[in-house]
Amino acid sequence: MEALWRREPLTAEEIFAEVGAGQGWAEPTLKTLLSRLLKKNAVSAEKDGRRYLYRPLVVRADYVEAESQGLLDRLFDGRLAPLVSHFSDRQKLTPQDLADLKRLIAELDNDDR
Repeated sequence: MEALWRREPLTAEEIFAEVGAGQGWAEPTLKTLLSRLLKKNAVSAEKDGRRYLYRPLVVRADYVEAESQGLLDRLFDGRLAPLVSHFSDRQKLTPQDLADLKRLIAELDNDDR
């Protein structure tokens, strides 16, 4: 999906060239994945001669929002603070991470007023 979100439309061969090697996939694996994405209505395919051109039907921001909420719901009872706590316990937050979190909290506090 990332390849299609970056540039569309793409053929299966173009998608494979962009992501296949990085994922360790064979071309038939990618074609199976594309078939599944078609069935889920996540991508569309338009015949172009002897090949198909694939386009995303799902907006990246919508996908990220749904997956993020699913992660929070499944692992942290829908709460963000335990997620942040989990990651801060597992790996050291950088000064930039801390500054970003403080800025986000300040923005959220200002929105509540």
